[in-house]
Amino acid sequence: MEQIIIELNDKAKAQMLYELLSALDFISSIKTRKGTQLKTSKKPKTELDFFTMAGLWSGREVSLTSIRKQAWPRQPYDIV
Repeated sequence: MEQIIIELNDKAKAQMLYELLSALDFISSIKTRKGTQLKTSKKPKTELDFFTMAGLWSGREVSLTSIRKQAWPRQPYDIV
C-alpha cells in the first residue's frame, strides 16, 4: 500500500479534493487530522439495473436500416 500526505491551506479546496478522492474506486481510505471536519456531499451510489429500461424501445421500429434512413436521407442532386 502506498501513502501520500498532502497539506492544504484552504479548507474549501481540501473539501473539493476530499470529494474527488472519495469518488475514485482505487482509494481504500481517506484520513484527516483531528479537528478537521470534511464530509462528502455526494449522494449514495445506486447501481443501474439493465432490465429497468427493457421497455424503452417497445412499439418503435429500431433497425440499422431505419436509423440510416433517418440519419442520412437521400436527396436528389441537380446536375447542370
